[in-house]
Amino acid sequence: MADHARIDVHHHLLPPEYVRWLRSRGVRDAGGRDLPDWSVERALDLMGQQSIATAVLSVSTPGVHLGGDREARDMALRVNEFAAECVRDRPDRFGFFASVPLPDVDGALDAVAYAFDELSADGVVLLANNRGTYLGAEEFEPLMAELDRRAAVVLVHPAELPGPPAPGIPPFAADFLLDTTRAAVNLVRQGVPGRHPRIRFVLAHAGGFVPYAAHRLALSLVPETGRDPVGLLEDFRSFFFDTALSASPVALPSLLAFARPGHVLFGSDWPFAPDPAVAYFTYQLDAYEGLDPERRAEIDHGSARGLFPRLA
Repeated sequence: MADHARIDVHHHLLPPEYVRWLRSRGVRDAGGRDLPDWSVERALDLMGQQSIATAVLSVSTPGVHLGGDREARDMALRVNEFAAECVRDRPDRFGFFASVPLPDVDGALDAVAYAFDELSADGVVLLANNRGTYLGAEEFEPLMAELDRRAAVVLVHPAELPGPPAPGIPPFAADFLLDTTRAAVNLVRQGVPGRHPRIRFVLAHAGGFVPYAAHRLALSLVPETGRDPVGLLEDFRSFFFDTALSASPVALPSLLAFARPGHVLFGSDWPFAPDPAVAYFTYQLDAYEGLDPERRAEIDHGSARGLFPRLA
């Protein structure tokens, strides 16, 4: 592919067996979006339209844990093996984030070991909250320690909030942004970025509200943590951010002003973001005048190559 072609770090897959499993349990949408049609061929077609050289595949919410640990472990294994097969067939076009069956921590540790050691996963996708327990919770500490040991790239993807949605407002429109923000705040509140600095957390959808509200969020944590707000801000700035559904001329200035150089990555959110939505936000990114060629190349592929050396 051309050197300028993009690496998409927020690109979903829906294995047919996984979709059948969700529907058999009454799940027909994710965050208010109907489960979309997916195939390798459709993914490659969208990638061609948007100059995406490689897509790092991940399963979206609701993930693989719908109640029983044993069933969740089995589904994590199945979706990860399916994703790994996609990568084996087209290693130039795909990578994948492995799914884990949180809140089952022992099952998640087993899934991480198998995904990295046997399936050559490129990273792990974690939901911001798992059945109401947010990332950063003490019970997830063994998993964080293992991900740090492996210097893992972790995509933090929102789930539905642990409470009823507001009438008329689909969860994907606003609740998802809050969910990611809650996870980021709890990770910083619990000191996870400082304790496990080798984990590279990628916050979906430009981090929800984090770039816009980071100073407010940091100050809110001072009384409980006793930490200096500058240090708290640096923990928030340690995160990476993808541009999925967020590359607008009003969101980009806040994101680019806050994120560290090299910490913004291209994301599409396809196929939950349908083709026209992907095209719209990709056009907005291309048309944004606040990016010089070096920063634009960084977002398109340079930052991702730093996280995923295989893709370089």
